[in-house]
Amino acid sequence: MIPILPGSAPSPPDLLFPTQVQGEAGVKFRNWADTYGSSPELFFRPHSVEEIREILELARQRGKRVKVVGGGHSPSDIACSEDFMIHMGKINRILQVDKEKLQVKVEAGILLSELNLELEKLGMALANLGAVSEVTAAGVIGTGTHNTGITHGILPTQVVALSLLLASGEILECSESINPEVFQAARLHLGCLGIILSVTFQCVPEFRLREVAFPSTLTQVLDELEEHLRRSQYFRFLWFPHSENVRIIYQDPTSKPPCSSSSWFWDYAVGYYLLEFLLWISSFIPSLVVWINRIFFRLLFNSRMENVAQSHRIFSYECRFRQHVQDWAIPIEKTKEALLELKAALERNPGMVAHFPVEIRFSRRDEILLSPCFRRDSCYINIIMYRPYGKDVPRLRYWLAYEEIMKRLGGRPHWAKAHSCTRKDLEKMYPEFPKFCAIREKLDPTGIFLNAYLEKVFF
Repeated sequence: MIPILPGSAPSPPDLLFPTQVQGEAGVKFRNWADTYGSSPELFFRPHSVEEIREILELARQRGKRVKVVGGGHSPSDIACSEDFMIHMGKINRILQVDKEKLQVKVEAGILLSELNLELEKLGMALANLGAVSEVTAAGVIGTGTHNTGITHGILPTQVVALSLLLASGEILECSESINPEVFQAARLHLGCLGIILSVTFQCVPEFRLREVAFPSTLTQVLDELEEHLRRSQYFRFLWFPHSENVRIIYQDPTSKPPCSSSSWFWDYAVGYYLLEFLLWISSFIPSLVVWINRIFFRLLFNSRMENVAQSHRIFSYECRFRQHVQDWAIPIEKTKEALLELKAALERNPGMVAHFPVEIRFSRRDEILLSPCFRRDSCYINIIMYRPYGKDVPRLRYWLAYEEIMKRLGGRPHWAKAHSCTRKDLEKMYPEFPKFCAIREKLDPTGIFLNAYLEKVFF
């Protein structure tokens, strides 16, 4: 669901197009985490490419910028704009299915939650998915969404073709054989190259996943990291800060029948309602966080659990808490060093607290220009600070300590997450950053697709 607050009103007559396209004034956009928002002058819900062209023409006439918003799940201001915003939710059809090649072409606004169900009916699936499925096809590739699995790349690596509406109104078809340089930029586009109209995904035959989760220690998992990576196709683990506690999670294809070990009492009564209340109390007494992390590990994560379901149901899970998040990718060989340094930083600073979990995932290298995994196998280290009942909890010291470690070890930030990097930083992190900038300037010379977030990135 798009986080648009109620109370939107149609724009006055002088703001309407001479055709059928209408923009709404008074819309207030908030991202899912409720950490960033904006009040666009006009908010559009087009039905067709022609209507999008008309919106771009109106923007040119009025000297306005245009920002496309998807599911609103990025926990940063990457989707915000005070000028024109376009929501692609009505451009959401499946356009073409090639069962021989196992490829599906979809319009940019389709939600992955919708696509997953349609693919299941067709006997197909995406080989890997992020945790959140209420995101659009164009949005999920635009920020480089990832999951885990060292034999799998980030989600944009599953894209084999796309179409891009440029600021000029021209439609550019892109693939490895057609406009290949633009293709390697547009597979992780940041919303700044044009408006994605369609995406063609490479799929696989549908499959079930068996998820097995069990407790361990940080020392053990780091000492045996290569073995874990070999043992499970989709391996990740959760570290509980202020302790040695770890939850290992294996996910692998299976022919076993579906089963579930979930429980409303433990998952919601304890794992959501009680936890949120205690996190709120800890905002007044920060030292409680240490004990919350340890107690909830014992209550919820200290036993073996197993689930079997269709792949998309295992990959996706419910994010219950509003939250602040950082997620950087480092060279995989730096995994142990990074986590031990982060653990040591917390131990040296008893007043600096960290909510659980720190999530560690892995991805294969790729050739996408702004991919955090560009030409290197990577480990993603995701840290989190919850917002109990919408309350912000002090996180600056933790954030700065984490970023310092990530930068020093060659990290690259997840584009959807809030970070402090400037263009100077990004030029050092991404070898092909200048090439991406040159492509952006060629495709959008007037900067119609920029916003405040992107200005910090490119200028």
